[in-house]
Amino acid sequence: MLTVDFTRFPIAPGDRVLDLGCGAGRHAFECYRRGARVVALDRNGDEIREVATWFAAMKEAGEAPAGATATAMEGDALNLPFPDASFDVVIISEVMEHIPDDEGVLAEMVRVLRPGGRIAVTVPRYGPEKVCWALSDAYHEVEGGHIRIYKADELLGKVRAAGLRPYGSHHAHALHSPYWWLKCAFGVDNDKALPVRAYHKLLVWDIMKKPLATRLAERALNPVLGKSFVVYATKPHLPADTAL
Repeated sequence: MLTVDFTRFPIAPGDRVLDLGCGAGRHAFECYRRGARVVALDRNGDEIREVATWFAAMKEAGEAPAGATATAMEGDALNLPFPDASFDVVIISEVMEHIPDDEGVLAEMVRVLRPGGRIAVTVPRYGPEKVCWALSDAYHEVEGGHIRIYKADELLGKVRAAGLRPYGSHHAHALHSPYWWLKCAFGVDNDKALPVRAYHKLLVWDIMKKPLATRLAERALNPVLGKSFVVYATKPHLPADTAL
């Protein structure tokens, strides 16, 4: 289940890609399949080991083209272990809402991105997220949980303040908003409630089968109910670069 739309945010073979706060690795895997040189970084060592296992399995199965590389590593988003301008592309998906110093994370991403490079940022959307917070304290009042809800203008303002130029945005995963409302209503750790189980089966069926009906429904509902807000931006060339 990809939140970044790679038709709007294309990855070319050989691109140096950082998936920051990669989690289970979904975006890193897609970039690897597209021939990129991928670094998947997360602070969770267990998830990083799992991502590394999947990278190895993909290589063995021939899912990545020749020249593509993939590395999984633990790291701190506020102190990235890379030189300036190390990457052509940076992705940070559903991470910034967890981090107190979100402006510091943006600054680090800009530092390691080359001039002319691109960044994709995704966060939970304000409206659906407010419903979750209203229904359940346990949804967000947990260690490592969500500490803020972004309004679109707020996120775009922080992206611009970091020196980036947004060039596009959209909403994603409308079908997932009702699922999380049900989870919050019946208990975020209660997977046995019938409405939660039934809706989960629907989502799994949708992800695995990709039927046209649900694809069209989600596309129509995304502007209203999309669970995630996605922003795409570029890092301007330095004056010295533009003079060349």
